[in-house]
Amino acid sequence: MTAVRLYIALLLLTLPVLATGQPYRVVTEEWAPYNYQRDGEVVGMAADVVRAIMQRTGDAFPIVMLPSLRATRELQQRPHTILFSLFRTPERESLYQWVGPLLVEAIYPYQLSTTAPIDSLDQLHTAQRITTRHAGLVPTRLEAMGFKNLDKSAVSTQQLYQMLLADRTDIIVGDTDSGVAHYSEQFAIAPGTLRRIPIQLLQASLYIAFSLDSDKQVVNAWAEALEQLRSEGELQRILERYQLATPPAPFEGDSYGEAPH
Repeated sequence: MTAVRLYIALLLLTLPVLATGQPYRVVTEEWAPYNYQRDGEVVGMAADVVRAIMQRTGDAFPIVMLPSLRATRELQQRPHTILFSLFRTPERESLYQWVGPLLVEAIYPYQLSTTAPIDSLDQLHTAQRITTRHAGLVPTRLEAMGFKNLDKSAVSTQQLYQMLLADRTDIIVGDTDSGVAHYSEQFAIAPGTLRRIPIQLLQASLYIAFSLDSDKQVVNAWAEALEQLRSEGELQRILERYQLATPPAPFEGDSYGEAPH
């Protein structure tokens, strides 16, 4: 009888997992200052927001750092997967469920200030070389804009800066102004070394993305928790810790994925 009771107890413990399928897992990629690793821990603005959300919802989902392409693949293929932080664009709209926005960011090209300044889209198109990440939204968007001078050899954001500083490329594209500030500090890049080329290539809102199979009540609970953080000023305090801009207020028809200027 004792063995039967033990079997029933173990079966009851597994029922929540069986009822909901695969347990939830949160994945992210290295993209400072939003999500990155420090001393083996996933930190950053978006990571802090996700933990604050889970504290309010009572969730304790594990957060795993993965390479960019693998994180996206998990979001698309693994049930009950949550990914942060992701630009919400028209191309991605129907692929996931969305919670946000966290903040609006834009991506500009950068060059060394000691090189001849580039100030127009035509000049950017005729530049000798523009280096970007080997895959992802940015190179896809640049290709759609007709750029034929792309060097997609960088496998990490850090490598973009290393190549620019070593004169192995003329221009880099792949980071927000907040990211440039973070890596400038990390690599001890002196103020004035980098020049932002005044051509906005992408502007969109950063969101938390859920796989399509995710339970609506989980997604809605996260959305409600985020709005609580926003209304109570906690979201702003998190952004200020990382010296980021004021987050956007949510509204119907959020203008995600604006066409690049």
